Amino acid sequence: MATSTTRILQAMNTKDEQFFKALGSRIAQARKEKQLTQTQLAEKLGIAQQTMAHYEGAKLKVSVSLLPLLAEILNLSIDELLGLPSTHQTAKRGPASRLEQQIDVIAQLPRAKQKLVSEILDNVIGKTE
Repeated sequence: MATSTTRILQAMNTKDEQFFKALGSRIAQARKEKQLTQTQLAEKLGIAQQTMAHYEGAKLKVSVSLLPLLAEILNLSIDELLGLPSTHQTAKRGPASRLEQQIDVIAQLPRAKQKLVSEILDNVIGKTE
């Protein structure tokens, strides 16, 4: 019996670890997209920068009480923050547009390639910094 319980706890710990690593990555990516530093985001959340770094690196588990404010600051739904499909997208009929399909493909690219695509789009659109 003890062996079975140990296996269950290890599986739960592994799933928790994977979940918090993915959550930390989503937070870091969204923070960078909003052009915020860890320090800026930490200040908005009322926590230390080191704590924010530990959340992003999955060394600490993000407090559930921070999720609503974190989602608001990063302009995400809590579902999106947790890696679930967004619930505030409006459903539309018909197939996805070509642009929506391209955006989905771009979202799957490595970050370096995403950055390159973003820079190209900025140049085409005429965005200057």
